[in-house]
Amino acid sequence: MAGNSQRRNRRTSNKKGAQVGSGGKRRRSLEGKGPTPPASARKGHVKNRVANAKAKQAASRRPAPRRGGAKGTAELVVGRNPVVEALREGVPATTLYVQQFIDSDERVREAIQLATERGLNLLEAPRPELDRMTNGLNHQGLVAQIPPYDYAHPEDLSAAAFDVGEDPLIVALDGVTDPRNLGAVVRSVSAFGGHGVVVPERRAAGMTAGAWKTSAGTAARTPVARATNLTRTLEAYQKAGLTVVGLAADGEMELQDVELLDGPVVIVVGSEGKGLSRLVGETCDVRVRIPMPGGAESLNAGVAAGVVLWEAARRRG
Repeated sequence: MAGNSQRRNRRTSNKKGAQVGSGGKRRRSLEGKGPTPPASARKGHVKNRVANAKAKQAASRRPAPRRGGAKGTAELVVGRNPVVEALREGVPATTLYVQQFIDSDERVREAIQLATERGLNLLEAPRPELDRMTNGLNHQGLVAQIPPYDYAHPEDLSAAAFDVGEDPLIVALDGVTDPRNLGAVVRSVSAFGGHGVVVPERRAAGMTAGAWKTSAGTAARTPVARATNLTRTLEAYQKAGLTVVGLAADGEMELQDVELLDGPVVIVVGSEGKGLSRLVGETCDVRVRIPMPGGAESLNAGVAAGVVLWEAARRRG
């Protein structure tokens, strides 16, 4: 009704504008927001996309960071005998899985006892879960989990030797794919006072449970380093003052004639079948052959490394 000013929400004025109680929103909306950013900083602008692309290209040209401490992959040891043998040899397992309602025998009891003594996680799991973990392998109710191996950086091996006033004695493996050979080399390096082992990152044996077992526990105190490119790693060792000695059946010198083993040295061992790869062989300062009067054509990597390491230790006194 006209003139009824008590009606709710009734407009009493024709004047438009901010209403009472707006909280000053209109006033704040008029405040300046600063200068307009350049086009290269405005998200979605063509110049912004170009600037981002240039930044990515510059980042890709930066030197790669040092890769010390690269991690391997976790591993499972499956089956009653393998698990017990791994625990006996000190393989650094972290967890022992035991199947629920397992038909216990001496191996199961020993595995549980060893795991308890070493403070491993002891977990009970149903058979379907163990089947899933092992992709259907015959686990016989026992599975041990091995954590990823913490590889050293190749430079760390020589640096550690120099830090204690010793000449580095390092073994590098070229194309050795059997983990048992790697474990045997680690054991020999430890026995003869070496400072570590270098393996390529690709197409080479790594520190698996098999390598740990063959090393007879010495892998716990002898570092293994991974090289992204073995040839470049050897060249870096040469620049640091180390002599690179390659073992080859057709080497130009016999082991007893080499006078370099009492100084800083890297001994490079190839696979039993193929020997040293071409680039690695060309990088070596000298290639040496082991005399074998018995007529054998070759030695496996573990034995060959042990022979040369013994000779090096003998000369170092």
